Order: sequence, then C-alpha cells, then structure tokens
Amino acid sequence: MIGLLQRVSRASVHIDGQMCAQIARGLLVLIAVQPADDEARADRLLQRLLGYRVFEDDRGRMNQSLIDVRGGLLLVPQFTLAADTRKGMRAGFQSAASPELGCRLFDYLLQQARQQYQPVAAGQFAADMQVSLVNDGPVTFWLEC
Repeated sequence: MIGLLQRVSRASVHIDGQMCAQIARGLLVLIAVQPADDEARADRLLQRLLGYRVFEDDRGRMNQSLIDVRGGLLLVPQFTLAADTRKGMRAGFQSAASPELGCRLFDYLLQQARQQYQPVAAGQFAADMQVSLVNDGPVTFWLEC
C-alpha cells in the first residue's frame, strides 16, 4: 500500500458540492492499493501513519506523531498514486489494484483507523472528489508498506 502523507493545518473533501469530510490540524493521507496488498499491509500502513513523527516538538524538531498531537486523520482513496509513469506520456495502471481489491482494503484501513483512533474522516472510493488542504510546512512523505 502507498500512503502520501501530508501534514496539514486543515483539509476537506467535497463530493457533488457537498462537504463529506474535514479535519483541522493533522494528516491528510492519499491512499493507493497495489495488487499484492492485503490486510497485513494495511495494518502496517496504519501503524506508521499514527506513529510517524512529523509534528514539531517544543524545540522545533519533528518528534511528535499524530497520536501525540491528537490531530485529525483524513484518508482519501487515490488509485493514481500506484500508476506506472516511467515511460511514455500516459500513465499505466496495471500496477494499481483492481477496483474491488482497492475498495475492500481502503474500507478495511478506514475501519481499523476508526477503531484505533479518533478523529478520522474519509473521502469516498471511486467518487469524483475535490480535495482542499493547507499543507503545513510543507511536509509531505511517501510511505510504502
């Protein structure tokens, strides 16, 4: 699984002009599922998302995790992160999971996140979403499990 983690001061998702999710300070994470992914990889990604130290401590060092600062977690499905862009002028998607697997594992990740942490918000799989964010830093990391 791939998680593009962005430290944000705020973020939101709109679908059909309606806000369906929002967080204040926290992490916006775009999620992509690849064909070999399973629940164990989703569990590992969630563990890393919750514990990854991207927030500054009182000395200005990135030593605090999402759990430490009690920030919001916004998960957004983003299958295009798994695209193969190494050649040509058009992305190939054979490296992305099938829609069925992608949906199942995104839903699993979301369910596990909500059981282990609050607040958690989410975009909608296969929806046309408008994602807004204010990247704090900017701080962005590519996590792959």
